[in-house]
Amino acid sequence: MNKILASAAIGLAIVAGAATAAPADARQRGYSVSAQGPHGRGYVRSRHISRQPGAVSASRSFQTNSGRGYSSSRGATWGDGRYSGGATHVLNDGRSFGRSTTIIDNGDGTYNYSRSRTGPNGGSRASSGTVTRPPR
Repeated sequence: MNKILASAAIGLAIVAGAATAAPADARQRGYSVSAQGPHGRGYVRSRHISRQPGAVSASRSFQTNSGRGYSSSRGATWGDGRYSGGATHVLNDGRSFGRSTTIIDNGDGTYNYSRSRTGPNGGSRASSGTVTRPPR
C-alpha cells in the first residue's frame, strides 16, 4: 500500500511540476560566483544565457582580484531561411577577438554564406560564397 501511495505522490508531483513550469518558448538563467582566499587572492565569475524561439544569447565573465580576466558574449538568430551568429571576447588588457557567420537559404537549393574572424592582435580573415545542396 505504501508503494502505491508513494507512486501516486511522485506522479502528482510530476504533473504539478509540468503544469507550473515556465513556458519552453522563452527561458533565462544565470549565476555569479565569488571565491575569495587569503592574501587578497580570489575571483568572480558569472554566466547568463537567454533562449527564445529563433534566438539564443549567452555571456560569461571571469575576473581575478589581480586584474586578469575576460568577458565573452555569443549569440545566434535563425528563421525564415536565415541564420546569423557570432561571438566576441574581450581580455582585460583591451585586446578583443571574435567571429561571425551568416547563412541565407536562397530557396532554389543554393545557400549564400559569409563568415569572418578577428584575432586578438588585429588580424582578420573573411570568406563568402554560394554553395549548392545536392538533391536528395
